[in-house]
Amino acid sequence: MNKFIFAAFAAGVALAGVAGGMTQIATTATFAANNAASAAQLPLLGARQWLNTAPLQGTDLRGKVVLVNFWTYSCINSLRALPYVRAWADKYKDRGLVTVGVHAPEFGFEKDLANVRQATSRYDVHYPVATDNNFTIWNGFDNEAWPAFYLIGANDRVRLRMLGEGDYDKIERGIQKLLSEASGSPVPGDIVNVAGQGVEAPADDGDLLSPETYVGYSKAENFASSGGLAQGTAKPYRMPSTLRLNHWALAGVWNVSGEFATLSDAPGSIRFRFHARDLHFVLGPSVSGQPVRFRVTLDGAAPGADHGVDVDTEGVGQVEQPRLYQLIRQTRSVGDRTFEIEFLDPGVRAYVFTFG
Repeated sequence: MNKFIFAAFAAGVALAGVAGGMTQIATTATFAANNAASAAQLPLLGARQWLNTAPLQGTDLRGKVVLVNFWTYSCINSLRALPYVRAWADKYKDRGLVTVGVHAPEFGFEKDLANVRQATSRYDVHYPVATDNNFTIWNGFDNEAWPAFYLIGANDRVRLRMLGEGDYDKIERGIQKLLSEASGSPVPGDIVNVAGQGVEAPADDGDLLSPETYVGYSKAENFASSGGLAQGTAKPYRMPSTLRLNHWALAGVWNVSGEFATLSDAPGSIRFRFHARDLHFVLGPSVSGQPVRFRVTLDGAAPGADHGVDVDTEGVGQVEQPRLYQLIRQTRSVGDRTFEIEFLDPGVRAYVFTFG
């Protein structure tokens, strides 16, 4: 997985020695002692591009409580955390909290400023966002995951570090504590009531048995079409007669690169045997930008009421932008299901399955 640690399951984050859920690490003395830089020297001030604000300076942060959220816009773990970050930014702005999103891309298309700008609008990210295409800020914080949260006190020290999803009340309690310390007066202790919608809804952790699964050959696992993946060359693939749980296969002519697979000729399809309430797929249109039509099925039939926000009841949808698409959200009881997506136009780029 190279130096960056990605979420193995949609509900959490995979870390060296720590798996799943929100993790609190060296929250006060130990971590703060190693992060004594002043606000003017904080890594995020080195961002080359800012959205929703003029470039922040040390004077904008000095004496303030700062919440830093590392995210990337095609990551389901990042997206499910956004409702909380938005709520905290709104609730505590007037009490001295500065909220900063640091957008550190996983895929090449997430480096494109126009794509990031469009994503911040799509997901109503209205607080300042620093783009971090070279992972300078990421490395400056010694970060390990998406999402990640860092709380910096008014004394310019990192006081709280949280990695992954969940336990958001701990972060908000930390915000309240640091704001109270900074102002010398108590901050009301009520906690925001967040109900994420669409892709931002919490995962069904109790019935999630399928892991994040990449299509590009550099991270691909559990590929089931005969002959394996051909690297960097167009090859015809066929579906196997059956799929084991968490295995996937291709049909049609595909060219599989390290990061994604491209459909060379239409039609072509991808099938996955999964166990989760939600199925998401990070997809991009053709290199020319032409939209790609698709149709999805669940156990061989149109999804009906089990369709995701990016398809209709007949399973019909279209890839128009490089982003995460929610294709299945089951209303029935969750079990082992077979998902298939057929692309009716060539050129689609398929990156990664994620679940919830």
